[in-house]
Amino acid sequence: MLRDQIAHMIAQGLRRAQKAGDLPTFDLPEIVVERPKQPEHGDYSTPVCLGLARYARMAPVEIADRLLTHTRRPEFVSELSVAHPGFVNIRLDPGWLARQVDAILSAGESWGSINLGQGRRVQVEFGSANPTGPLHVGFGRNVVLGDAIASVLEAAGYQVQREYYVNDAGTQMRLFAQSLFARYAQALGHDVPFPENGYRGQYVVEWAQEIARAEGDRFWQMGPEEGVRAIGQLGLEEKVLRSVRRDVEALHIHYDHWFHERTLYEGPQFATIMRVLRENDALFEKEGAVWFAATRYGADKDEVLIRSNGQPGYFASDIAYHYNKFVERGFDWVIDVWGADHQGHVPRMKAMMRALGLDPERLTLLLYQLVTIKEGGQDVRLSKRAGTLVNLSELVADVGPDAVRFFLLSRDPNSQMEFDLDLAREQSDKNPVYYVQYGHARIASILRKAREEGWDVESDAGDLSLLTHPAELALLRRMLALEEVIEMAATSLAPHHLTYYAVDLAADFHAFYRDCRVLSSDPADAELSRARLKLVRAAKTVLARVLHLMGMSAPEQM
Repeated sequence: MLRDQIAHMIAQGLRRAQKAGDLPTFDLPEIVVERPKQPEHGDYSTPVCLGLARYARMAPVEIADRLLTHTRRPEFVSELSVAHPGFVNIRLDPGWLARQVDAILSAGESWGSINLGQGRRVQVEFGSANPTGPLHVGFGRNVVLGDAIASVLEAAGYQVQREYYVNDAGTQMRLFAQSLFARYAQALGHDVPFPENGYRGQYVVEWAQEIARAEGDRFWQMGPEEGVRAIGQLGLEEKVLRSVRRDVEALHIHYDHWFHERTLYEGPQFATIMRVLRENDALFEKEGAVWFAATRYGADKDEVLIRSNGQPGYFASDIAYHYNKFVERGFDWVIDVWGADHQGHVPRMKAMMRALGLDPERLTLLLYQLVTIKEGGQDVRLSKRAGTLVNLSELVADVGPDAVRFFLLSRDPNSQMEFDLDLAREQSDKNPVYYVQYGHARIASILRKAREEGWDVESDAGDLSLLTHPAELALLRRMLALEEVIEMAATSLAPHHLTYYAVDLAADFHAFYRDCRVLSSDPADAELSRARLKLVRAAKTVLARVLHLMGMSAPEQM
């Protein structure tokens, strides 16, 4: 990365200054390289000299002056300067900047990729709603976040698997099956009471009626117990999961693996984790139940693993599932995307890792805050059981998958967010989705026009040294920043940085288009036009790259 090369340049300068006796000997700290808040200070800056004053026993400005005396500028640096109280500012060479157009065009869709992960195997598990109904908007943030994080990690050099965990072995699944059976029986004309805490949404009524039409009274004839089990399985596979798959595919999300919770109890996995936990003295019995001694491993309370009725609790599945991920499938790092209401579960998950003899740092629990849907300035209320939810599919049909993805990515996961339906529908520059995608469509339009006028758009010809206009260089600087954005998004698991970058990149292109005429009819400007066409193609490449990282389309026209 360019920033790392600058850090290396500064470190080498410090070592040479020490070797020459201009600075005393001391261990070099980490060289932090930042982007200055004020562009006039340069492209990059480092405050390293401020922290060296106590070791060198001299003023930071003097340290910086001596550092610059011994620093050898690489070709991409045009100027090094010192600013009070001791910052070293770095300015990129304009000619080198212009030549990066060729590097961008050569890299294509891989532009901005880095090797932070060095091929480590990562699993991102996201979505994973209780399979009791269609996905609602709240889970939309989950699946969009998870998919974008997976894409960013791939761009950062990790091997990534996307997984959906189907919670099909718990209480909520049984309650859904009972609700579906009751509605099915009612559709057949039988007076069957509805479960007290059942799922009352209209979707359950509709699914039950569809099953009654397709299957007749087959499940009714089985009797209540067998009928509930059988219709629950049909409802899971043919209604819920088919609906979920349809919803995520509409958002351009494709999972590598769908893992069913029930499989944890069909083989030896559950017995294996119980044996491991006993060997590690992590279990005890109380009140007829088997408990996980989470407090021995740093949690604030112990957890029931097997209830007094002999049935595994929720946490038993969590342990078996993560043992499967780390030990049986061998992932180096696992990221679980959960709603903020799971905050209290984090300590016990870390305790679980310690009890299994695994490094807790290998498990990341990414918590995201709730989404509020607004329309006409009013909140749209969400409730799956009451049936007043806003289905994710309805939202996608309303504003389109690209708007859904962009808006749900546009805030830090730790921040609550409002999804403004009116803004998402807006077809103007007020809508950031429209603004960014229009930038790509505008580029495509320029290239189409160039072809119509006889320009060889794909030609490598064009003197890039002619790209000296401030708007051209600003656009190039922005395009070069993508690798830093990918690193920041990957290390912080915060893909909202992509949305900010996309808006800034589009703004820089629109400014370039306003200030720099791309196609000129004057023969004297032909070489400049060819250079600008190459710059336009490079901008198209980078804008498409960031759109694709967010899972969005890059339209050729709008």
